[in-house]
Amino acid sequence: MLQRKQKLLIIALIPLLGSLCIFWFWSADERAASRAQADELKRVLKIQETRNMLKQALGPDLSHNQLKENALINWYGNRQNVNISYTIDSDIQKEAEKLLKSYKPDYGAVVVLDAATGAVRAMVSYEKGQPSTENLALRGTYPAASIFKIVTATAALDKYKLSPETIIMYNGSNHTLYKKNVMYTKVNRWTREITLREAFARSINTVFGRLTFEKMQPKDIEEYAIKFGFNKPIQTDLPFDMGFTNIPEEKTYALAEIASGFNKVTTMSPIQGAMIAASVASTGVMRVPYIVESVKDDSGKVLFQSEPVTAAVTMSGEGASRLKELMEATITRGTSRKSFRALVRDKKLKELELGGKTGSLQGDNPKGKVDWFVGYAIGGENDRLAIAAITVNKEYWTVKSAYLAQSIFKKYYKEQFSEQNHKFFNASSEKE
Repeated sequence: MLQRKQKLLIIALIPLLGSLCIFWFWSADERAASRAQADELKRVLKIQETRNMLKQALGPDLSHNQLKENALINWYGNRQNVNISYTIDSDIQKEAEKLLKSYKPDYGAVVVLDAATGAVRAMVSYEKGQPSTENLALRGTYPAASIFKIVTATAALDKYKLSPETIIMYNGSNHTLYKKNVMYTKVNRWTREITLREAFARSINTVFGRLTFEKMQPKDIEEYAIKFGFNKPIQTDLPFDMGFTNIPEEKTYALAEIASGFNKVTTMSPIQGAMIAASVASTGVMRVPYIVESVKDDSGKVLFQSEPVTAAVTMSGEGASRLKELMEATITRGTSRKSFRALVRDKKLKELELGGKTGSLQGDNPKGKVDWFVGYAIGGENDRLAIAAITVNKEYWTVKSAYLAQSIFKKYYKEQFSEQNHKFFNASSEKE
């Protein structure tokens, strides 16, 4: 009788013992995940601390276009000489400098990032008649203009799962934003239909006003604006201005202005523009930009080696795929099709994946017509460049920013692909 009770007790305990084992393994996994998270946080905080220290020491020089290779800085409490290596790619830097000096806009800036890591590959500033002045690539006083349509489109595609083929009805011309066309939905003989893909590619303001009113809430625009770096400081070694916007709490005409980029309230820097493009190229992962590759003491000992740090996840992989379709359409049949025509038709670069967004608006600081291009070129899994090019002209255009971007992409990838082909043919010859 006793043995039978013991057997029944063991049988009854088996499920409990199994649950305890599962709980133990789950707990072990959770503990391991928690330790990994703590280690990652510690790593990120250490990198941020070092980069803030470097920004304090090197910021004044970077703000005036100077890259000091040697400096006497306060390194964790010790005053010492250090040798600094930068992330700049000299070929891309020289090409950007050459283009701005050749076309001579009143003001101009170009920033190129390695989209996968956030490393700055080029940072060029130009002001006509002022060879050595403020670094315009770090300034956040330019109106974001239609570049902000990337934020609005991402909210629609990522959060609300809209498709590039989603149809929006609208009245009005392509580049105006009249209150009556945004606030009222009356259908008449002048009402048109357009896909979200085409509206983005052609940068139609009213469509983005209507899209926000019909499909989204103000908090959605605010949520994605913060993800893309607006109203959010970034801890890095670059002393660049934070992007700014002010999202209305209600569905008013002011919300349509913000969502379409048809306003002077929203401002950003070329650094942030390149970050936005980089996050699309990297499937939604926005890396913190940085310009210092490493720091060594006089004996050659490495004091700091930069590593990628994630600033934000701006969208899901699915959302990024949809947004790429919109940005590709800008290149192939939208507002930058003429600037990119030669690159798109170049058979040697047919494998290159391209995307972008243009924007233009009258700016006040500096005064003049602001022309933006932000975009990316993907030559392979580990070869992703993101760019922001901006020109400001007081009276006459000298060059489109989209043309500057395509010229840099074309120069870089022609050399990259030529080098790859050279290595391939050499390897083939050796095998034979």
